[in-house]
Order: sequence, then C-alpha cells, then structure tokens
Amino acid sequence: MNARGSDIVQPKNRRAVPDAVPAPVSEPVLKDNGQSLRKIPAKANGKRDQTIVKDTLYTLRREDAYHIISENYSYKTETYYSILSLELEGKTVRPTSSAILDAYVVPICLERAELGGIPVCQWGISQGYVPLPAILYGLNYFATTSDFFVVHDNDKAKEVIKHITNIGKYPFCYQKLADGATIHSCVGIFGKSATTCSAIARLAAKVYECFSIPLVTMVFVQTGEQYMLSSLAPTRYSQLTSDERTLLAAYLSRQEFL
Repeated sequence: MNARGSDIVQPKNRRAVPDAVPAPVSEPVLKDNGQSLRKIPAKANGKRDQTIVKDTLYTLRREDAYHIISENYSYKTETYYSILSLELEGKTVRPTSSAILDAYVVPICLERAELGGIPVCQWGISQGYVPLPAILYGLNYFATTSDFFVVHDNDKAKEVIKHITNIGKYPFCYQKLADGATIHSCVGIFGKSATTCSAIARLAAKVYECFSIPLVTMVFVQTGEQYMLSSLAPTRYSQLTSDERTLLAAYLSRQEFL
C-alpha cells in the first residue's frame, strides 16, 4: 500500500519535527509490576531520538480519517477538545471522544472491552470490602489508571483504600487476583506492540479495534496461559523504549501505514 492520501498536520503553536528513520527492532520483554524488564538497545549514533517531542499533540491524516496521537487523552485536556472539535465539524476522528471517556474509567473500559471480545479481569466496586490478593484502582475525579495498587494483606489494603477513596469519600474498583497470577504492562501503538509475545500482540490489535487509541498502555493479568485486560492508561513519550519510539516514529513519518 502506498502512502498517498496520508499526511501529518502539525498543531498550531507547536514545533514541527523531522521524519524519523527507524532503527532495527530488538527483542523486548514485558514489564512486570511496574518495573521495566526490557533492555534498551543503544542508538547506532549514540544520540537520543528527537523526533517525538514532549507534550506535542500530533494529527495524522490517513485518507478520510484524522488520527490523534497524544500523551494524555483525559477529559478536558487539549487532546479531548481537539477530538471534540473535529467531531463537531463532521469529520471522522480516531479515537472518538466517547472512546477515550470510556477507556480511562476501569469498570466502563472492561465492559466495553468484553463486548469487543477481549478477555478481561473480573471486577467489583466497593468502599471498603476487598478480596485478597487484588489490584485496586481509584474511581474519584482525580484518579488515574496509571496508578494501581496490588495488595496482599488487610493492613496494606486498608492503607491503600484510605488513600484512593480520600478517607472513604469515593468508591474504588477491585480485581481479585488468582494464585500465581502476574501483572504485565505493554504499550500499544496503532494496535501493534514491540513485544514478541503473540498473545499480547493479538490483544493489542483487539484493544485498538475496540478503542482506536493510537498510543496506550495496556495492563494485563496473566493466569497460566491466559492474559486478561486489567486497565488502559495514558503513555508519556518519555516512557517509551527505543523500540516503541521507533515504531511510533515510523507511523508519524509515514513509513508504517495504518
């Protein structure tokens, strides 16, 4: 497929950046319990890739659709209003404003994902009770899915619940963990992943099909051979590995096609 009909529209008051030249992709490893386990390959020229600029919102136009790439898709952000503006103009935009509102509220995210055929963690909403061990997410206005807590005992659970509920003012979401379950996170870029795990790669494609978010962190719980979606979270450009920056830069420079 050629790149005709595809271009990048730089936002106003934003610094334009040059096209990136992808480097070879080395084998990555998933991230476990928030700690990176993957090796970062050194650049051949020893320089940091400057193509992707911090805090920049990119609009990638492909044929009749506008794809919005951002570090933050939260409600009332510049990204949210940019998407909303395009929708009000009657243009096709991905992700939609409704998709990003759903994606970052854990219970709604999991309901939508399950309807899209994605295996998800069983969840509940509580203001005090929690089965152990479990993953906990805050549900208040200021909560972010980037912050989740794994609790194994009552003392730790009480401490975390006090924090994420603002001393009981708000409910929280819990997900019971099975014995031996492990937690992994992986970045999805237009439905692709730098990981060589085929199961995660298939789920990344399904997540993109369901939410159409170009840049997203996916948190999975693995039990045996099964991976289940726990949450979706925003991704800062600075958190991308070299391989992930290369993949995203390939889309921005039209060397990878949608």
